[in-house]
Amino acid sequence: MTDVTTDATEVTLSAGVVEYEDTGGDGPVVVLLHGVAMNGSLWRHVVAGLRPDVRCVVPTLPLGAHRRPMRPDADLTVSGVARLVAEFLEKLDLDDVTLVLNDWGGAQALVAEGRDQRIGRLVITSCEAFDNYPPGLPGRNLAIAARTPGGLRLAFALLKLKPMRRLPLTWGWMSKRPVPHEVMDDWFRPLWTSAAIRRDLRAYVLGVPPKDELLAWAEALRTFDRPALVVWATEDKVMPPAHGRRLAEMLPRGELVEIADSFTLIPEDRPQPLTEAIRAFVPLP
Repeated sequence: MTDVTTDATEVTLSAGVVEYEDTGGDGPVVVLLHGVAMNGSLWRHVVAGLRPDVRCVVPTLPLGAHRRPMRPDADLTVSGVARLVAEFLEKLDLDDVTLVLNDWGGAQALVAEGRDQRIGRLVITSCEAFDNYPPGLPGRNLAIAARTPGGLRLAFALLKLKPMRRLPLTWGWMSKRPVPHEVMDDWFRPLWTSAAIRRDLRAYVLGVPPKDELLAWAEALRTFDRPALVVWATEDKVMPPAHGRRLAEMLPRGELVEIADSFTLIPEDRPQPLTEAIRAFVPLP
């Protein structure tokens, strides 16, 4: 993970090998999850701010930026990846974790399917919610590419052209400030070089359940009785700010923090206030 010294390792789960990074230490465990076509480096600035007091565990989910393809028969639907997160926590024997998500909305499925026992606290940071799957204009564009033969290969090949990365159809609405090109290159390289990685991403993008199931997942958050923090970008163009307010009201112990001057990727745009919000939320020794 750029700018942060961590212990990089891997764990074998039912779907395949998942790589993760672990800062170690005896502090409370915070598990940070990224979205589609990103890896754990999304959290590099936040981890740098948390690590003096917190053990940060950052897996790279099989969402397109992973380097090790999953098994061809792996369930990589939205709910399948959520189950992998639960399996990851169990395999590493992580309990009472603070689970932090940005962009990816798998917390809904984890709670709805009763796989949230190891989660002590939940931080939902500008995520897919309700029926906003795949989210916004870039999500719909990605879904079209996934349904078109050769579409994902072409879509990500175009992202080798740096000006393409700032279009609203691609990554322009994901972060208000450009993500460093070397970081994005690292995110996209597996999709540029591996048909098996593109296969995994296609399985995920096309694995969104029907709208009624998505809305039932959101309703299930009303049963999450542990502390929950909703952090939302006030200028988000992909994840509607109204969704953040609704989630905070639904969660029985929900709190809302709104962060200005940011789009969806708050860990890129405004890492300092996000880090401060997480530090204030996590019980430190």
